[in-house]
Amino acid sequence: MRAGTLGTTVATAVALLLGSLALVPVFATGGWAPPVAVAVVAVAGAGLVVRALAGRQGLAGSGWVVVAVPAVQVLALLTALTVVFVPGDATAGFLPTPSSVGDLAALLAEGGDDVREQVTPALPLTGLVALVALLLGVLALGADLLAVAARQPALAGLTLLVLACIPVATTRGDVSPAAFLGPAVGFAVLLWADQRGRLADRDRSGPGAPLGTGTLPALRTGALAVLVALVLPAFVPTLAEGSFTSGLGGGGDGPGGSSTGTALDPAAALQGQLTQPEPIDLLRLETDVPDPEYLRTVALDEYTDEGWGIAALDGSLPVSSSEALAPLPGTVDSREVDSRVTALAHDDRFLPVFASVQSVVVDGAEDGAWRIDDRNDTVFGRDGTRTAGASWDVVSQEARPTPQQLAASRPLPAADPLQQSATALPPLDPSVTALVEELTGPEQSPYQRVEAVFGHLSDRANGFVYSLATTPGTTGDDLADFLERRRGYCEQYAGAMAVLVRAAGVPARVVLGYTPGQPQTDGSRLVTTADAHAWVEVYFAGLGWVPYDPTPIAETRQVDLPWAQRADDRAPAVPTGSAAPTAAPGVPTAELDRDDQFTPLAPGAADAGTAWGRWLGVGGGTAVLLALLAAPGLTRVLQRRRRLADGSPGAVWDELLATSTDLGLPVTTTGSSRQVAARLTEVAAVDGSAAAALRALAAALEGAVYGPPGDHPVRDLSAASAAADRALRAGVGRRDRWRARLAPASVLTAVTGWVTAHAPRRRGTRTA
Repeated sequence: MRAGTLGTTVATAVALLLGSLALVPVFATGGWAPPVAVAVVAVAGAGLVVRALAGRQGLAGSGWVVVAVPAVQVLALLTALTVVFVPGDATAGFLPTPSSVGDLAALLAEGGDDVREQVTPALPLTGLVALVALLLGVLALGADLLAVAARQPALAGLTLLVLACIPVATTRGDVSPAAFLGPAVGFAVLLWADQRGRLADRDRSGPGAPLGTGTLPALRTGALAVLVALVLPAFVPTLAEGSFTSGLGGGGDGPGGSSTGTALDPAAALQGQLTQPEPIDLLRLETDVPDPEYLRTVALDEYTDEGWGIAALDGSLPVSSSEALAPLPGTVDSREVDSRVTALAHDDRFLPVFASVQSVVVDGAEDGAWRIDDRNDTVFGRDGTRTAGASWDVVSQEARPTPQQLAASRPLPAADPLQQSATALPPLDPSVTALVEELTGPEQSPYQRVEAVFGHLSDRANGFVYSLATTPGTTGDDLADFLERRRGYCEQYAGAMAVLVRAAGVPARVVLGYTPGQPQTDGSRLVTTADAHAWVEVYFAGLGWVPYDPTPIAETRQVDLPWAQRADDRAPAVPTGSAAPTAAPGVPTAELDRDDQFTPLAPGAADAGTAWGRWLGVGGGTAVLLALLAAPGLTRVLQRRRRLADGSPGAVWDELLATSTDLGLPVTTTGSSRQVAARLTEVAAVDGSAAAALRALAAALEGAVYGPPGDHPVRDLSAASAAADRALRAGVGRRDRWRARLAPASVLTAVTGWVTAHAPRRRGTRTA
């Protein structure tokens, strides 16, 4: 193995590791880095070992090495992933077996779920880290093929571009300079390897450069790339934090709506996303009751195909009004609650208050700065008013309905505006409407319909479990998928129940806010991002909006709702024809369920359709990668056929020059065609009929270019072209012939030349 191969291999691996720094802003912690490093080192090390063994046996240029190296690298990557992630079923803990490969495939499938479910910065869950390690391993393999096998290290920089695009596409807010700095430095390393390898091959290395010839140009280009990396993020367009996102802010059981998690987004989707790992102290709550209910922030009263949201904010009443802001009907039992709330890290336009708020006094707030939407009882700030640093006193009248009062409530008239707006739904998946028809009937009272839906979702015997990560279903509809897979977190439970209740003809909405937090030694309660939550409010005639919470969260976070006790202790109530799903055996992933009293979840066995879809996805990605790698060689084959089919002296001569370039023959194209043919004869050491064929091709080109029009006869140059081609290929080693087929330099040079010619040029004046 040549020293240049060793240096290029090491440089490529170092460049990939530097490029992986682009993932720093994508993850919340650095747990992803060690497995990624193992994958990259495994691929590079396997390539070094195979090439070293081939060199000792004198087979460095043989064709089988070209195939053997990537094959062994793939096996090394599979072994590395097995050792790191699924060693249990592997032979001796590291040799892959069919069982361990199946476990790894299931884990990678979970990683695909995590990609869809998480927001950045993401938790480094095992499945997601395994998927990222696989990605880096595949990129390392592609970079090695380009940099070492094809001897084009600069082109291997395309893999770094892939890494740099990941944070730009996934993060919200400002893009960290690390997202560009790491790949830029890695590209500088590849440029150094490229310059050093090219000049060393031509024996032009000198003692003046301690790191080898080509260091200075590479450093110049690398420094420019680093400078661009530091400046470019300021001009990269990104989504503002909290915009076009869904769910709860960082922590709790809903998806993170901002990078800090100190606000709630007024939207809730039914597809999974994960949250910030470290709780942030948001609010300090002081109240005169020991068991307060939820702190409401915003009510979502409109459901579309995109999920739950706010139809509009009316804000017709300032909170400074002397009248009750959200009065309760006089027929419902209730209790008055006085509380004081202090914002710690909370910073939101929506003001957390208890349900049925009667009055709100915000310290130091201007008159009219805070208003209440009297339609959905949401208190919000106007003209940029937010909760940051504020404290406010709240008087609320919490509804405490009895089951008897709820059972006596009659349906609202069909023409009632609230009945129409709070039961509006888009077309639902047939499986959803079938479930509603199975659970409820027109003869039931509103309370019976709500209880049927609530009992179905909250009864653990029906197979519903709490999980921060969800498994994709097969319906293509988020709500139907959740009801099919029966695992999720608060937004999915609340959103699903509200839709089912509406479909049963009872007004319902989703509410975002916080559970009341944990008691402190001074008698107050501390509310953190871990308390972010979503629940349901159902409207009963004569009683008003009544909360229900179907999510099976930890008992320490549950709010006591006597009229809506969970069905955990009831007899199993599995609907006819709807068997509860059972967990399939697999690798335990306890980190997916943060509530310790619930059974840790195991990855379910994917059904045939899902499995085929995943394998088709993997196969499609592999096919795209192989197509990209094969594109230069295929382009060259088509180009050769076109030129030889043309048969003109110019086309045949162009094919001869392209072949010499692909084979790495050091012949310049300056000078006459006879001079070029003479140089080729000398460099390739051809004689006899091959030399005569080169001279014939040169003479034909001269006649076509310089002869009078119509005077030169049409000649068949196919025999001379074939003889010259055979002679040139016979004069180089097998390694160079394979490189000419797989990574033809003439095609790659043409591509880079086209890019250079069409790149924007800097205009200016040149001084003498």
